[in-house]
Amino acid sequence: MNNFNLNSAKRKKNERIFKYLCQLFTWMSLLILLVLIYHVSIQGLHYLNLDFLNNYPSRFPDKAGIKSALWGSTWLISLVFILSVPIGVASAIYLEEYEKKGRLARLIEINIANLAGVPSIVYGILGLTIFVRFFALDRSLIAGALTMSLLVLPVIIIAAREALRAVPQSIRHGAYALGATQWQTIYHHVLPASLPGILTGVILAMSRAIGETAPLIMIGALTYVAFIPESVMDPFSTLPIQIFNWASRPQAAFEEVAAAGIIVLLLVLLTMNATAVLIRNYAQRKYRW
Repeated sequence: MNNFNLNSAKRKKNERIFKYLCQLFTWMSLLILLVLIYHVSIQGLHYLNLDFLNNYPSRFPDKAGIKSALWGSTWLISLVFILSVPIGVASAIYLEEYEKKGRLARLIEINIANLAGVPSIVYGILGLTIFVRFFALDRSLIAGALTMSLLVLPVIIIAAREALRAVPQSIRHGAYALGATQWQTIYHHVLPASLPGILTGVILAMSRAIGETAPLIMIGALTYVAFIPESVMDPFSTLPIQIFNWASRPQAAFEEVAAAGIIVLLLVLLTMNATAVLIRNYAQRKYRW
C-alpha cells in the first residue's frame, strides 16, 4: 500500500510538472508573437494608409504601394481554393468511403502523409519543371495556383479524411436502414456532419498557401508588378514576395514599408480565417450530432 501511495504521488507530481511546462511554453510563444506584432506595428503603422493600398511598387519608399501584390494574392488564393478544395475533399471521400482497406490503400495513405511533410521548395521545383516549362505556362497566375494547389492538397486530404472518419457509423447505418444509397448517405449525412472538420483543414491549407514564398520564387513570380492581373495567364506578384523584396533592399526606409506590408498580410489572413471560422461554427450548430 505504501508503494502504491508513493507511485501515485509521483505520478501526480509529474503530471503537475508537465502541465506547468506546457503552460510556460504556451505563454512564451504568445509573448514572442506579441513582441513581434508590436515591433512590426511600431515600424509600419504610419505607412499604412489608402495611398499605400492604392499605389504600385516603387523605388522610392514614400511612393511605394502594395496594390498589385494584394490583388495578386487575392487572385492566387482564390484559384488555389477553387482547384484544391474540390479535388482534396473528393479524394478524401473516395479513400475513406469507397476504397477497400488493403496494401494499396495503406501505400496511398503513407505517400499522402509523406507529401504533407515535403519542404515547399520541392513543390516549387516540381511546378517549375511541369507547369512553367513542360506545359509552357510561363510566369502566370495559373502556374502559381497549380503549384500551390499541389502544396496544400495533402493537408486538405488528411484533414478531410480525419473529419469523415470522426462521423459515427450509426449515422451511416441509419441512412442505409431507410433505403439510402451510399452516395446519398455521404452527400446528405456524412459530408454535412464532417464539414466543420473539413473547414478546419481548409483554413490551415489556405493560411499556408497565402504565406508561402519559396515555391513562387522558384517558378519565377515577379517582385515588381505595376499592374493588376486581369487573366490567369498574366504575370503576378504576391504579398510575401513583395515584402521579401522590400526587406532585402539596403535602404532603411524600406524596412518600415515591409512592416506595413506585413500588417496588410496579417489583416488579410485574419479576415480570411475569421470568415472560415464563422462558416465552420454555423455548420457545427446546424449539423450537431
